[in-house]
Amino acid sequence: MSSFFTTPASKRKRKHENNTFQPKRKKQKSNGITSNRKLPEKSTTRSKRDESISSDDFEDDDKSEAAGSDHAHVSSDSEDEDETGAERRLRLARRYLETVQEEIQEHGFDAEEVDRDLIADRLREDVAQTKGKLYRRIASEFDFPAAAKTHLRATTLTTTSVAVCLPYIYTVSKSMSLIKWQLPMVPDPKHPDSDSKGSSRSRRAKELLFTKGSKSKAGDRDFSHHTAPILTVAASQSGQFVVTGGADKRLIVWSASDLKPLRVFTAHRDAVTGLAFRRGTNQLFSSSKDRTIKSWSLDELAYVETLFGHQDEVVDVAALATERCVSVGARDRSARLWEVVEEKQLVFRSGGRSEKGKPADRHLDANSRPAPISYLEGSIDRVAVVDEDTFITGSDNGAISLWSIHRKKPVFTIPVAHGLDPPLTPEESSAEQEPDPKVPAPPQPRWITALATVPYSDLILSGSWDGWVRVWKVSQDKKKIEEVGAVGRNHSQSQLTDGGLVEDGCSSQPKDRGFVQGVINDLETFEKGEKGEDRLCVVAALGKEHRLGRWKQVRGRNETVVFEISKATLTGSNLRSDL
Repeated sequence: MSSFFTTPASKRKRKHENNTFQPKRKKQKSNGITSNRKLPEKSTTRSKRDESISSDDFEDDDKSEAAGSDHAHVSSDSEDEDETGAERRLRLARRYLETVQEEIQEHGFDAEEVDRDLIADRLREDVAQTKGKLYRRIASEFDFPAAAKTHLRATTLTTTSVAVCLPYIYTVSKSMSLIKWQLPMVPDPKHPDSDSKGSSRSRRAKELLFTKGSKSKAGDRDFSHHTAPILTVAASQSGQFVVTGGADKRLIVWSASDLKPLRVFTAHRDAVTGLAFRRGTNQLFSSSKDRTIKSWSLDELAYVETLFGHQDEVVDVAALATERCVSVGARDRSARLWEVVEEKQLVFRSGGRSEKGKPADRHLDANSRPAPISYLEGSIDRVAVVDEDTFITGSDNGAISLWSIHRKKPVFTIPVAHGLDPPLTPEESSAEQEPDPKVPAPPQPRWITALATVPYSDLILSGSWDGWVRVWKVSQDKKKIEEVGAVGRNHSQSQLTDGGLVEDGCSSQPKDRGFVQGVINDLETFEKGEKGEDRLCVVAALGKEHRLGRWKQVRGRNETVVFEISKATLTGSNLRSDL
């Protein structure tokens, strides 16, 4: 065995060259590394070397620029050879950022501005859209007076409803017809290209498919079409289905490609008056005169459930992305929000009055004093959804009301939004054989017969039989509706005053016949380009009669009109005072 393991530990010591006793030296630590007293000598040598390097640098500074640049190039090459892959990537990233910063400075952009406009605003829009909030302010961006018109005409009775699924439009009428149209390419009104007839503002669309029902098949259950006037139509966003509802109590699902009937539902016990698809899905809501709302799943072509609660005919229904819908119940003067998943409903009561106190709109009371005309709301006929928390309604007293789901009463109401009809003659307003001509009949307001919105925006459109599609917007605080103007009507011609009363509404002179003729029974909107970057399009269904009856007959045409509205410019006559 080795002597190392047998020798005692006290004798196993390092042998020194000199046997003389030397005291133990303390070790110094620097950054966790032990060193002996020879360290100062190395540091002295390093300092001398640094001094020699620095002196060489000072000598290099005295050289010319050409020699200095060559030296820098050689040194950079040597650095590139010595740098690691991570250091090289970091250097290239810094060089790229410097290049981008130089380009931004040349074009006059600020990084903070880019971040605010392109990132912060986009994030806010995404959050608002996810939550179903109003996040687009577009009502003041379009030039509504310079709208271009396209006419869709066919030999039918009153056009009752319209649906859009780009690039197609579907129209229905009281003659039991369903027509599929293809949108034409309407030229820009600011850069018109005249056709052979010299007209650049009006084009005819192309009729692709036509199908019509028959009254003689009313008793035939196997007949897959309508046997009474078609009152409403809706098209799914997927482009697969078109659904119609009529006075024959039928709800028919059609194939959008060839208009072949897929399924006929007869679950409603009275006329089907309204249809609304849930956005982005094939879930359908239908309203009927049987006082119910029914839910359907078109993926399975099946009925889902029935919603009860209205006390009168349900004449309209609207929906957005969430699984809920809003309906109006005509003479029960209520709007109801249906939470389908929670199986509950919120009831919003109306029935207020609209008063106007202007001298032109007053009549004489018992004391021969002028008193403001008060129009009692008798029926809520139309509803449209602004966002998931806000909706609007239109009534037979000409009022447009703004509602919030957090309040039971309207947030704001515009009375007599489409003006007044001329006063009736004594013979028309009285049942007497010889009526007293000294008792004048007060003028009556025009009903709100159509409402439409651009979802999640502040833009509202309304229609009646005054000849104009009127444009409104929701205020910034969502507590008021403000006037914007009318489609196809110059701001100088518009005489809308506070509250929406039209001074020329009582005029029977034909000089102001309006941009369209007839009763506007339905309105639809769609946008060309991403979020309406190109144009906004408004489709109006016109007729000589109201869609649900023959109470009102006016002069006009049974047709559909498409308005294409370009972005507004801030020069010339397009500069509006309300922008």
